[in-house]
Amino acid sequence: MKFTASRLSEGNKVFPTEIYLEENSIEIKSPGLFSGDSKYLQYEDITSIEVDSPMIGFSTLRLFLNGNKIEVHGFSKSDIKQIRKIIDEARSKRRGR
Repeated sequence: MKFTASRLSEGNKVFPTEIYLEENSIEIKSPGLFSGDSKYLQYEDITSIEVDSPMIGFSTLRLFLNGNKIEVHGFSKSDIKQIRKIIDEARSKRRGR
């Protein structure tokens, strides 16, 4: 499943961040003019999730992994809710094995 940040949000005007949720992992792509950045995260490596959803504006998702923080901004509240739900469900399945 793919989610794309809004072009109206800060830092996403030309090349918006994309989140791909797959069966075993999440990929966060931050495209750039000459190069981009991709991060692949296994669901079981995610230790904590924080969501910042202001009354007006775009939401921010923070994923914590073994002391590291990955932050993405510019997604709608509904997208962030859905992303968090999918990640939480995948993490629960992994722990239940």
